[in-house]
Amino acid sequence: MHDLTSSDPGRKRWYWPFARRKTAESTYYEPYADAVPPRIDEPVAPLKKPRGKWWWFSRAVAAGLLLFILLVAYLAITAPLSKSLQPIAPPQITLLTSDGQPFARNGAVVDDPVEVAKLPDHVREAFMAIEDRRFYSHWGVDPRGLARALWSNISGSGMTQGGSTITQQLAKTTFLTPERSLTRKAREMLIAFWLEAWLTKDEILERYLSNVYFGDNVYGLRAASLHYYYRQPENLKLEQAIMLAGLVQAPSRLAPTRNPDLAAKRANLVKSAMVSAGYLSQQQADRLGIARLDVRAKNILPTGTYFADWAMPQARALTDLSYERLALTTTLDARMQEIARRAIARAPLGQAQVALVAMRPDGEVVAMIGGKDYAKSAFNRVTQAQRQPGSTFKLFVWLAALRSGMSPDAMVDDSPITKGGYLPKNAGEKYRGEISLQEAFARSSNVAAVRLFGQIGDKAVIREARNLGVKSPLAEDDPSLALGTSTMNLMELTAAYAGVAGNRWPVVPYAFKKEEQSWTEWLFDWPGRYNARTHVDMEKLLRAAVNNGTGRRAMLTIPNYGKTGTSQNNRDALFVGYAGEGEDRLVVGVWIGNDDNSPLKGISGGSLPARIWKDFMQQAVQSKKPAGSTKPQDKPDPEGPVTPLDLPEIPEIPVEIGDAEVRINGDSGVRVGTEIGGVPVDLRIDGEGVAIERRQAETPPGQ
Repeated sequence: MHDLTSSDPGRKRWYWPFARRKTAESTYYEPYADAVPPRIDEPVAPLKKPRGKWWWFSRAVAAGLLLFILLVAYLAITAPLSKSLQPIAPPQITLLTSDGQPFARNGAVVDDPVEVAKLPDHVREAFMAIEDRRFYSHWGVDPRGLARALWSNISGSGMTQGGSTITQQLAKTTFLTPERSLTRKAREMLIAFWLEAWLTKDEILERYLSNVYFGDNVYGLRAASLHYYYRQPENLKLEQAIMLAGLVQAPSRLAPTRNPDLAAKRANLVKSAMVSAGYLSQQQADRLGIARLDVRAKNILPTGTYFADWAMPQARALTDLSYERLALTTTLDARMQEIARRAIARAPLGQAQVALVAMRPDGEVVAMIGGKDYAKSAFNRVTQAQRQPGSTFKLFVWLAALRSGMSPDAMVDDSPITKGGYLPKNAGEKYRGEISLQEAFARSSNVAAVRLFGQIGDKAVIREARNLGVKSPLAEDDPSLALGTSTMNLMELTAAYAGVAGNRWPVVPYAFKKEEQSWTEWLFDWPGRYNARTHVDMEKLLRAAVNNGTGRRAMLTIPNYGKTGTSQNNRDALFVGYAGEGEDRLVVGVWIGNDDNSPLKGISGGSLPARIWKDFMQQAVQSKKPAGSTKPQDKPDPEGPVTPLDLPEIPEIPVEIGDAEVRINGDSGVRVGTEIGGVPVDLRIDGEGVAIERRQAETPPGQ
């Protein structure tokens, strides 16, 4: 018997595990003497050999190799090498006012990457001794190091080690999440192999030293050496390098500024490791002391303000990650912010909270106050608080009415609503019968608003709110929406009024100057606009609300436009409006309320919010007199100390003189409250002269 498929009958045949025989094997018998073999009509089935261990082993190896290739390909796509060049933490960003004054600084403390070739040998050796002794000899994963770490941890020798190489640590910190799992460990090893294939050992070490965390919000060896010892890493002494190398294991716990004893104990372990690795003799190690710190608080982090907390995410989106410190100029106007702070500080708020935002008609935010005290509460009531806008929402109802073809002189019924499931009432239950749309808006008639809402439909009203940039949920088929029962934040409400002020919508508030629009953007990105008649009529309504309606306490001597708002049970009090012309036009929203949503006492939209709005506008737009702080003569240093623009405590000082009350304030002058002929009046004396104003009692609507 022999194999006819082989040219050499004595030759053994070997097959690749996945190959197939091209020709089926047949078995023939040698004829014996003159015997004739029997005729076989059907071919004899080939003999099948049993599959041995080699067959299974070869296929397992091939499958494992294929899986490894697929994993490497997956990592090459999902974990680009360039990511290892980026710092782990965001760069340090300093925010500047529009005139260059630093007012907030945030982010990690980072600095330029290091170059291994320029570092002293003892710096490199200190890190390798405690983290990865065989760094220059392994391929990314060190089996001996893993075994040594395992034995050290089991035996409790005192030198607890993790077993991960420097390459693995770089892979973990730049590519992977901190989760603890076998899958993550496997990916860490695979990425380590990949880094070793693409980078030199020195490049890997440079990236590791430039990224690793050293505690105190400091990332990278250069930033750490400057922070702890006020010297460049190229000039680090041996004992300083030992201390820094010891921090890597648990930087938050071992930072010498917080736990000097633990840091010193860890430094002694690093010295022992250097002796064991042959980098130091025992005599040299014994002579070394503990490095003395030289921490100089030049750039204290972090600092913040309400505006900074809102602007910082925009700053990070605008900049590429890098090791450098960045100084970005914002739209915040230091003068406007100072005016806002002082206007609010003068207001008798009691326990209530307050928020103010001022922007240009295109959305450039120039001032922001998110609460009475940032140090006590960083919750930003301009951008984070979702509150009912009250009657300020009527802007959208009347806009929808005007766009449907109605005019300010059109008549609407201001009598009580007695039928239907929703029966709103006017403030004080005052009704005037048939009145014009202009008078109904100026007097903030609730029943007229609900009747208009029912006439033009909820879809038309919601469309106007969406056009002007309101993104918060708005209830459909709910007539109470006309009175501002759906919540939104002060920022989007003020931006909606800005869209009317500039007749260009929607308005997106921003904290950094926009780039000029390209011709393609100009061609395809047309803003929304109202026709001339609709815009003129809406401004006529807004002006009537200030001059002849509920917003009289906000009236200025220049053209002013606005609307009051008071939510149910006086839980929210607002005034939103704008004044000025051209580049000087400002849109300002003011809100007052309690964080627990409890009712306010004696405060409505037309009282204290309107007075704060007027106080701000008088200085910011009408008179343009400078705020209390003077502008620095020298050009501000972006790297210098920051001056947070938080709300200062500037209380008024009341002094009683007989039946009169005198309020003294260094910025607003002197106010004398008294009565003339039984009429309460305020005598105001300030830099503009003397003025007599009739005092209006602070009473909630309906009383």
